[in-house]
Amino acid sequence: MTVAGLSGAGSRALGDRLAGPALLACTVVAVGTLVAVVGVLGVETGRFLTQVSPVRFVTEVDWLPVAEEPRFGVLPLLAATAQIAVGAAVFGVPFGLMTAIYLEHYAGARAERVLTAATALLAGVPTVVYGYFALNFVTPAIRGRWPGTEAFNALSACLTVGLMILPTVVVLSRSALKSVPPALMEAGLALGAGRGRVVARVLVPAASGGIVAAVFLAMARAVGETMIVTLAAGNQAQLTWSPLEGLRTLTAFIAQSSLGDAPTGTLQYGAFFAVSAVLLVVCWGLQASGRFLASRGRGATAR
Repeated sequence: MTVAGLSGAGSRALGDRLAGPALLACTVVAVGTLVAVVGVLGVETGRFLTQVSPVRFVTEVDWLPVAEEPRFGVLPLLAATAQIAVGAAVFGVPFGLMTAIYLEHYAGARAERVLTAATALLAGVPTVVYGYFALNFVTPAIRGRWPGTEAFNALSACLTVGLMILPTVVVLSRSALKSVPPALMEAGLALGAGRGRVVARVLVPAASGGIVAAVFLAMARAVGETMIVTLAAGNQAQLTWSPLEGLRTLTAFIAQSSLGDAPTGTLQYGAFFAVSAVLLVVCWGLQASGRFLASRGRGATAR
């Protein structure tokens, strides 16, 4: 064996010996960061809930942290977050699913390239740009149609967040449709069914697990969105289901609290961590549900 060969073998052996510890160090950093975040949230939230009744924190319908008698009811913030997430899904999911079906089963090569590039471009738009788009275009259009609409309203936020989650729905739904065996389409066409009928009656139901997972993951992203809801929905902590009024979501409150106005150790400071913990639980629950449904969908397709 030549000297160059021995040198190359030695380098590979050294790389193999270093790869394990390096990857382990990266894993430790990632897990340690997660533990630190959860630990800080847990400690500060627990400290806050020793001063505020946990039951009232969950069920109270008023969020008045700076009143003479402060009230910390997270329900208005949670309801506003749910309204934005569901509203965004109502607008974004149908268009995203139809786009995924078109790209996978109807589009030609050129149309597929153009629309795929457009979807990727849409996914790369910063959320603050979406927020100003909502503020300067979507909201004026809504107020032109319904003059009584508030300057900051939930409908504008729902429409814009729905546009933001559209690429997520398209990519994940298309991935679910790709996992369906092509033989199902061929069998349906061989039996004389039209392409649209096979897609609607066979392929979409076969990919339903992955599609539902896409919906959950998109909603998790909508729940965690900050800039769009802050700029479009406003900062009014009120329990209302009217889409024409302003709302304050969990993320909007966190963004406001992060400005540093609340002194350390006060109830207002503790509320920041308590609301952050609620947001973490909601996002984790949606993402875990999405992954579970995606795994079930892949298992059903494989069978």
